[in-house]
Amino acid sequence: MEAKAQVRYLRMSPMKARRVVDLIRGKSTAEALDTLRFAPQAASEPVLKLVESAIANARVKADQAGERFDERELVVSAAYVDEGPTMKRFQPRAQGRAFQIKKRTSHVTVVVAPVNK
Repeated sequence: MEAKAQVRYLRMSPMKARRVVDLIRGKSTAEALDTLRFAPQAASEPVLKLVESAIANARVKADQAGERFDERELVVSAAYVDEGPTMKRFQPRAQGRAFQIKKRTSHVTVVVAPVNK
């Protein structure tokens, strides 16, 4: 039984978030959590919380269905980052000009499922 968790409007550019998400795709959840705990990127903290949330969602789904749940059997089956809305801000520049700053956001989704035997 697969479970999904997603964070929307994460204040981080999708390119930076994809660097971290690419590290965990296809790994077991225990290995993914260890990788994220020690990754130096700033995006690793919200992605770590997201993987933990997906594991908790899987536990709840298994309890509701009356199935056996073992966290060690779960694998990050899908993980992807979509682009969210971009906030546009303006910064004053020399000689009365204005410079546009784009503050990008991301929608990150993680899906965990038991390994197929």
